[in-house]
Amino acid sequence: MKKNKDIIPNTRNESWILGKGPVIRKEDIRITDEIVSSWQKIVDTMAEIVNVPSALIMKLDHPYIEVFSSSGSKSNPYKAGDREHLTGLYCEEVIKKKEKLLVPNALKDKKWDKNPDIKFGMISYLGFPILWPDGEVFGTICALDSKENRYEKRYEELMLRLKELAESHLSLLYHGLSDIKNLEDILDNLTGGIIAHDRERHILFFNRAAEKITGYSREEVLGKDCHVAFGGPFCGGRCSFQEGAPETLDHLSYPLNILTRHGEPRRIEMSVSGMNDNTGGFVGVIASFRDVTDLIALKIQLGDLKDFSGIIGRDSKMLQIYKQIQDMATNDYPVHISGETGTGKELVAAAIHNESRRGGNPFVPINCGALPEGVLESELFGHVKGAFTGAVRDKKGRFELANGGTLFLDEVTDLPGVVQAKLLRVLQQGTFERVGGEKTISVDVRIISATNRDLKSAVKKGNFREDLYYRIHVVPIYLPPLRNRRSDIPLLVEHFLNKAIEEGQDTPGLSKEALASMIDYSWPGNVRELQSALRFALVKSSGRIINPDDLPLELKEWKRKRPSSGPSRKLDTESVRAALTQSGGNKAKAARLLGVGRATLYRFLEDFPNLS
Repeated sequence: MKKNKDIIPNTRNESWILGKGPVIRKEDIRITDEIVSSWQKIVDTMAEIVNVPSALIMKLDHPYIEVFSSSGSKSNPYKAGDREHLTGLYCEEVIKKKEKLLVPNALKDKKWDKNPDIKFGMISYLGFPILWPDGEVFGTICALDSKENRYEKRYEELMLRLKELAESHLSLLYHGLSDIKNLEDILDNLTGGIIAHDRERHILFFNRAAEKITGYSREEVLGKDCHVAFGGPFCGGRCSFQEGAPETLDHLSYPLNILTRHGEPRRIEMSVSGMNDNTGGFVGVIASFRDVTDLIALKIQLGDLKDFSGIIGRDSKMLQIYKQIQDMATNDYPVHISGETGTGKELVAAAIHNESRRGGNPFVPINCGALPEGVLESELFGHVKGAFTGAVRDKKGRFELANGGTLFLDEVTDLPGVVQAKLLRVLQQGTFERVGGEKTISVDVRIISATNRDLKSAVKKGNFREDLYYRIHVVPIYLPPLRNRRSDIPLLVEHFLNKAIEEGQDTPGLSKEALASMIDYSWPGNVRELQSALRFALVKSSGRIINPDDLPLELKEWKRKRPSSGPSRKLDTESVRAALTQSGGNKAKAARLLGVGRATLYRFLEDFPNLS
């Protein structure tokens, strides 16, 4: 498929209609690389949020239809460039009627008997027409699923907004960008925010959607340095202009948590591209962003999230942790994470950092229990040359390396008393001296700490300073052990197996019996032990499906020694109650969330009738 950066229609081939201006030959309009990239993000976003294997933007070339942009899902049978005759396809009706089409299950409607999409296993469809500004059909935007899918109203609204965005791109191309006022009118009517600034960070454009999302009016920000207009870098630690203008800027995309002018936290998805002049010189940036706060909150509320910021799980306890991470994104309060070994404390700390405005700045972890006292003090605060034997040069400590970012103190209960005192001073004053040095160093660092022990108990025993405890234990987060969120085990297994496949491991997956054994096991080493067990099983199975005999000895011994106690062995009241709440009382959905059969759940509920 041809791609051309020339976005101006070929005016030599235009004809005119009296009083109406030029008739633009659409076949001469080339879709730019920037728009191709934007459309790819549209279909990838749509496939992820709607949770379907295939999301497409199709281009009409009558009597054929061509896949223009296709989501990157592994199970998506369509690839960009694929062409098919329109006859019998879902999109044929969308194009003819110029209307939305919803097909929940084509197998139940003889109308679609000859639809080629069914041969690919795509039995459900939701699609909208994409129109040129003059009303002619460019193509379609659609989602397809291999199972019956009635597509919730919110997904229709999402696709409608993405259709509008694609049509706005076509409008820009159609009008050739020759009229700046028309361009601004178009940008003003987009549902996503648009902001542009020059090399000196002076804001050149701020559309209506940007005003609505941020709470700032364009009168307040136009012409100002964006760091001044928003009281700091709008993109936080991900700002590419913090130390002056870069020489160039590639396309960047990232999530961002902001505070509006009125102090309301909002989560947005930001897409930033560099702007060049006619000679190719870098002159500034244009950024588009959309508010996904309500969408993320709704997915958390409905239990639709399988993962968040790199953390896997949709148990109600994990959904609550996702909410806490979101709450921590717009402030710098110290956070203390507690939980057993292997529950993922560092992963949660990294998520808090990445979701905050410090994301993009350094995240520096240190295990306080892995180093002796003298070395630990030097690692944290640095040292000067000659401070001790072996100090042959000045060295920055973790605090300096984390300046502007986050320092993660793992196993903080192992900090020696002298280091605790020095740490307290840093937290109170933001200053310290390197070991053996006299120069006072100032830093701006957020502290996140973690331990697998009871920090309050360490205070009572005199092993941890009480004043330091109150400094670092401002916002506590508790990570549940894996045995208390067994419904997440199938998700974690799927995640680790997919990672193994990406790393070149050949595996057809896990047998039902092996998965049942893993759900039944107590996992004293938690998620870390689960990952190790799967790696062991992958090696032992040698490319075969993983069976119970391929699992580590601990799991087989657990099954052999533990007395059978009926269906409740795989379930506990807390997990079942949470799954029923999450599914709205739907037992079939609750069973899927718990990773068990419906019969197993029904038998369990017979023993615990108060749950149902």
